[in-house]
Amino acid sequence: MILLVMGVAGSGKTTVGQLLARQLHWSFADADDFHPPANIAKMSAGQPLTDADRTPWLAALRAHIESCLAKNENAVLACSALKESYRHTLVVDPARVRIVYLHGSRELLLSRISGRQGHYMKPAMLDSQLATLEPPADALSLDVTPTPEVLVEKIRTTLNLTSS
Repeated sequence: MILLVMGVAGSGKTTVGQLLARQLHWSFADADDFHPPANIAKMSAGQPLTDADRTPWLAALRAHIESCLAKNENAVLACSALKESYRHTLVVDPARVRIVYLHGSRELLLSRISGRQGHYMKPAMLDSQLATLEPPADALSLDVTPTPEVLVEKIRTTLNLTSS
């Protein structure tokens, strides 16, 4: 199974995803690590990515998901997956790729992003992500106000996930 932990910047995708993967003894990947250098440079300059910019990134993520599934490896992938079309690309097998959607108020998300050190995502880019976001209808949807530990427990309980 692949758990795609999605949401805009500051929603806690990486924090929750890493904790979940550790508890389940699954592999973890952050979609940020799959961006080509040109995308990172663009975001570091405060410029939002276009769909064309995201095409090679989504292809690399899809290849990672397909590889995990082919090897029967369970994994957690933290990825913004803002648009339905992106999720359509990534959910290669709806029976084995599940979406967890993390969301919160703009104020909370902005405060989290503003407190980051050394990340290329600039606080000013949050509004473009929120404008692009197409909330999923077919996901476990969680407000991110509680702690990551509480969120992980909700994910594990709701999806009936035990350590492998």
